[in-house]
Amino acid sequence: MKNLTIPALFLAFTLGLTATESTPLKIGDRVPEVVVQTVEGAEVALRAELAGQPSVVIFYRGGWCPYCVRHLAALAEVEADLLAAGFKLVALSPDRPAKLREKPALEKLNYTLLSDSPATAARAFGLAFQVPDELVAKYKNEYKIDLEGDSGQTHHLLPHPAVFIVDAGGIIRYAHVNPDYKVRLESDQILAAARAVAGL
Repeated sequence: MKNLTIPALFLAFTLGLTATESTPLKIGDRVPEVVVQTVEGAEVALRAELAGQPSVVIFYRGGWCPYCVRHLAALAEVEADLLAAGFKLVALSPDRPAKLREKPALEKLNYTLLSDSPATAARAFGLAFQVPDELVAKYKNEYKIDLEGDSGQTHHLLPHPAVFIVDAGGIIRYAHVNPDYKVRLESDQILAAARAVAGL
């Protein structure tokens, strides 16, 4: 597989982060040894889950986020093409296992959804950020979004939306992180990046 390089200026613009906010993993880094949960609540090591097959790894904010749901649905449209290129598709969120497929749009997805409710993976990938208490309250009171109820945690951490393409050895070959939750990579861009990493 080839390394898919990203110009430094593009990467800095895409991340839009300062060193004090977050330091996302980059091309050449290895998938961290962290434990996540399946929809059934079973604990799995993420590195083991991804081992032996190249993977597209998505981090999203949760099933309550309409931008995330649309993004996940769009990915389903290219899942067959990703599989044909040899890739597994995996998506992680802070939602606890029981919430992962609660929304009808997520219930019918074929690919793997994993729970990172303690934000262990989000932190290890350098994606986690603290949601201010006043915003947590606004979400709950005005929008009926209960971050604590959905995650089962009180840490109020969310991941910046991110896409990592990982080779069969667990090495990151492509990374895209954007703190603007409204901006997502198009599914065809992700497919193109995966094909480029695979040398197709």
